[in-house]
Amino acid sequence: MSAAGDALHRMVFGLLSMVPSRGQGRLLGRYFDWWHRNPDPWNYHGEPYEKYKHKRTIEVLPARPYARIIDVGCSEGTFTHLVAAAYPESETVGVDISRRALARAESGKDTSSARFLALDILNESPGGSFDLVFCAETLYYLGRSGRLRQASVRLAGLLAPGGLLVLTHPWPEARRLYRCLDADPALLRTAEHVDDGSGRPFAITIYQRQAAG
Repeated sequence: MSAAGDALHRMVFGLLSMVPSRGQGRLLGRYFDWWHRNPDPWNYHGEPYEKYKHKRTIEVLPARPYARIIDVGCSEGTFTHLVAAAYPESETVGVDISRRALARAESGKDTSSARFLALDILNESPGGSFDLVFCAETLYYLGRSGRLRQASVRLAGLLAPGGLLVLTHPWPEARRLYRCLDADPALLRTAEHVDDGSGRPFAITIYQRQAAG
């Protein structure tokens, strides 16, 4: 996307975030259902940049067991299935606002233990806590800072004590998107890997939820 197109894109989602959050969720659901009228609209399966980003995200994870894993904004589950394969002993869940995307995610489960759930992260919770939470290329769709704060609270609330939140977004925009997470006293940013070798810089940022007390 060109710089002008990217600016227009951000402006549209900023305006969309001016409606009540549940209305915003419904509109986003329709928007992403429209995008998923054709399979794999962002070419996650074939685009080298996307495949490299998924590979790097898994590579930088601390080597430790994760009993419960969730991928927020999973689309058709390409990355979710990779995570389930990397951690076969874990319970892996993918959630997305597009039911059309999730139907395709379910169809790819022949060799994957991942399960999928329709969910609006601004207004709904999957229940329970998780040892590992992923959120990639999602936060910039939420628009204004108030909605980013709302989503940040939701994401932090998914973490079990000691659990990790792993975010992957364009760099340097990631720094703006993560301000609320940086300000959360319950979270500690433990790592940030900025990759600019592809001509499309992105950051993989890891936060850990502090144990109570």
